[in-house]
Amino acid sequence: MRAFRSVGGNPLFLARGEGSHVIDVDGNRYIDYVGSWGPLLLGHRHPDILEAIERALSIGTSFGAPTEAEVELAAAIRDAVPSIEMVRLVNSGTEATMSAIRLARGFTGRDLTVKFEGCYHGHVDSLLVKAGSGVATLGLPDTAGVPRSFSDTTIALPYNSPEAVEDAFRAHPDRIAAIIVEPVVGNMGCVPPAPGFLQALRELTTRHGALLIFDEVMTGFRVAFGGAQQLCGIRPDLTTLGKVIGGGLPVGAYGGRRDIMNRVAPLGPVYQAGTLSGNPLAVAAGLAMLRHLKLHLEIYDRLESRAAALCAVAPAGVTVNRVGSMFTFFFTDQPVTDYDSAKRSDTARFGRFFRAMLGRGIYLAPSQFEAAFVSAAHTEEDIRQTAAAAREAFNA
Repeated sequence: MRAFRSVGGNPLFLARGEGSHVIDVDGNRYIDYVGSWGPLLLGHRHPDILEAIERALSIGTSFGAPTEAEVELAAAIRDAVPSIEMVRLVNSGTEATMSAIRLARGFTGRDLTVKFEGCYHGHVDSLLVKAGSGVATLGLPDTAGVPRSFSDTTIALPYNSPEAVEDAFRAHPDRIAAIIVEPVVGNMGCVPPAPGFLQALRELTTRHGALLIFDEVMTGFRVAFGGAQQLCGIRPDLTTLGKVIGGGLPVGAYGGRRDIMNRVAPLGPVYQAGTLSGNPLAVAAGLAMLRHLKLHLEIYDRLESRAAALCAVAPAGVTVNRVGSMFTFFFTDQPVTDYDSAKRSDTARFGRFFRAMLGRGIYLAPSQFEAAFVSAAHTEEDIRQTAAAAREAFNA
């Protein structure tokens, strides 16, 4: 995606960020709706986060041993997301999903995983099947380098189709370990769940003895303080987190029911480890982020209203999907509810729109198949400028 292959032109090389803006190496200033692909909920270089990182830096960058702060971050995550009774910190969202899938297999004794077409769960071998994000942007059916035996353990189904999930359980009785799903998709563009879809996944996994994994790497603390599961009122068995819980630094986590997490070594036989997991810098940034959000929950109302105002500028013939501060302008006049309908978008027209917005000082994700993000640093004036630019760019 960073290569700008799908939108044309040369990629931006960025020099620094300030609040809601980024500045490139040539000194051009842009209102930023990428936000490091979602984690910068408070904008660039928020003072609380910078101060926390500076304090941590004075102590040390990495120990490979437990620290008090990582226990505090684990407690903050647990308190915000009730389904997470125990949590393990890792280094990225990819590590979180990889570890959650391994744990689900180890806990259930089964070998198959259900995922959904267009959902991206990191570059885990077995999950790069009909994936979104960069795989969709580059038009790759899958990826080279993954043995067929790995991809054979994954069943890819249409998003928002509980009927397809029922068929999969009938076809593979007692073999499906877990369903992993983005409860609000961000990696084929923003695609919300249809009414009843997530509830059906919860009921089907419970009935068939499989686990339900919510991949909230993008939505956790972004669409609500308690994540997408707070919005939909569903309690998954496992949750993966990333992005926001590091306040912009690399970190991830997976957690869930205590009886499942007790299977992770050293308490159980499912091994996972990482020297830099829970490193002091990422933990300090994450704690500062979560503490700030907890003290200022009104941020979510502001994000909602400003994102709604921005999305209102879309003309007829452009479909807008939005959940909270995540949104996508799809260049199609049809509803976008799954990967097939997302792929019907006019990507050439999106490329023209992207370049027109960039020329007007607005930085969007350089792909039709990615979400855009409003941050708490975006001002009403930022939204007005962006809306004005969009009205012109839609006709480019």
